[in-house]
Amino acid sequence: MTDIDTRLAGKGGAPSRATNDPLARTPSGIDVPVTITPDMAGTVAIGAPGQFPFTRGIFENGYRGRLWTIRQYSGFGTAESTNARYKFLLDRGQTGLSVALDLPTQCGYDPVDPMARSEVGKVGVSLSNLAEAEILFDGIDLSGISTSFTINGTAAIVYAMYLAVADKQGVPRDKLTGTIQNDILKEYVARGTWIFPVRQSMRLIADSVLYANAETPRFNPISIAGAHVRDAGANAAEEMGYTLANGLAYVDEFKARGGDINAFAKRLSFFFYVHMDLFEEVAKFRAGRRLWAKLLRDRYGVTDEKALRFRFGVVCGGSSLTAAQPQNNIVRVGIETLAAVMGGAQSVFTCAFDEAYQIPTETSAEIALRTQQIVAHESGVARTVDPLGGSYYTEWLTDRMEEEIARIMREVDDYGGVVKAIEDGYLQTRIAERAKERKQATDSGDRPVVGVNVGTREKTETDTGEMFHQDPETVRHVTDKYERVMDGRDAAAVESALARLRAAARTDDENVMPHLVECCHAYATVGEMVAALKAEWGEFQEPIRF
Repeated sequence: MTDIDTRLAGKGGAPSRATNDPLARTPSGIDVPVTITPDMAGTVAIGAPGQFPFTRGIFENGYRGRLWTIRQYSGFGTAESTNARYKFLLDRGQTGLSVALDLPTQCGYDPVDPMARSEVGKVGVSLSNLAEAEILFDGIDLSGISTSFTINGTAAIVYAMYLAVADKQGVPRDKLTGTIQNDILKEYVARGTWIFPVRQSMRLIADSVLYANAETPRFNPISIAGAHVRDAGANAAEEMGYTLANGLAYVDEFKARGGDINAFAKRLSFFFYVHMDLFEEVAKFRAGRRLWAKLLRDRYGVTDEKALRFRFGVVCGGSSLTAAQPQNNIVRVGIETLAAVMGGAQSVFTCAFDEAYQIPTETSAEIALRTQQIVAHESGVARTVDPLGGSYYTEWLTDRMEEEIARIMREVDDYGGVVKAIEDGYLQTRIAERAKERKQATDSGDRPVVGVNVGTREKTETDTGEMFHQDPETVRHVTDKYERVMDGRDAAAVESALARLRAAARTDDENVMPHLVECCHAYATVGEMVAALKAEWGEFQEPIRF
């Protein structure tokens, strides 16, 4: 065991097994006194909402000025099916789109590729070229809706495709709002939809962020995501610590490319999961917001207060949901939504209760949407800024979380930084160890989960409820449309655009984004653009650690 391993296994790392009392410590391993007294709380000045260090929120009037953006992550099968689901959700009060892409699109394969055919449309919509994107957003005014894309390895390509759709609709690019996740570092750590080597991927992300600052100034070109790290096994403090460490790595990359940090930091955003320990989740966001502001000011000399604001969206659900007694997930998502709002999220996606085992039905998706609306309009938590602020426990736990998050970030720095830790497989190993510990805690009962190890019973026919049925003709529909695009496009224009993309990728500093947009307008496919970049950059080889 290395020195770092030893320290991570101690009090500040994974929860100790010295006691099986689930109330003795938080899931991040912070020992909690039975009573928090006034002298124990508030060791750090919390300030006022909208003022540095933003512990209580980045806006002085909280949600009294505007509610968070209500998004429902959605995408399946064909562009036509997903377009219909978007219109269904918008009709019922959703205020922003959140696009789920299928695995072939995420990994850079066209639907006709042998590697792709078995996964076309399964976990998201198939989006291989501009024609599909035009169908996906048909009848949706891109100037009046905020669109979020959960996409990473091919994020720059999907962003280019979105710009091309806006161009075709006649929507000025400076009117576009939304977010593209575009966080490849956490893909290497936790999720796996990487394509290119780490350093080339960082170059591609920098290209897209710097291009977006000029072309789409209201669009967030990166959402640095702890969500997938959390779902892969990390605890709340590790989720925030690794995410902020990744954020600093991106800041270093953008600065090295000549970006103005006071400009590009205004468009940085973050993305997290919310799990079931309500107070720890609220403290996580308050501590992360405060720590990020201090890091940008003290380490990088950021002076613009808008650039210090820690803006984030969340998913309520994920691996906290269970396939056993799935209706219990409605309660879980309700609690998690309260934590997200009391923590100050700017956008919220609530998982449907059946997402532990299937794509949501219209019924379950509507319940998830109504959960947000009930919290927004009936619970009263949006009435005042930071409603848990001043609670002895909240302030004490926020301070402890900030200390733990900072400790985790120092561990990464001591190793040599995020990029080295990923290239060596260090971070991947740490997350895998945490996932194992979490599973063992659930199996032993140290981590109580209702319906799994508490309040268990035999499964009944009513547990699963309505089942979602994918159109069995999805693959044929998608591939037929693909072949029509291939037959109808200008092949010479495609080849010319791809050649210019390769030439730009071959340089050290030419931005490839204008060439990706050109390729999209020519109806080049995701697979073709990825192949062009692979020819110059190669592919990431995952390290193996024993």
